Amino acid sequence: MNAMKVSTINSNTLKTLLNNALTTKINDREMFMKGIDYSYYYEENE
Repeated sequence: MNAMKVSTINSNTLKTLLNNALTTKINDREMFMKGIDYSYYYEENE
């Protein structure tokens, strides 16, 4: 949240956080299935 607050002044922290969370493996089936698994995991905890 702090990175978003200061992003209007300095966006480097926000860019670093997003870069670490993104992947270039868009055609990787294992990565795709892992994303689906995680989405169900979050739904179960509601």
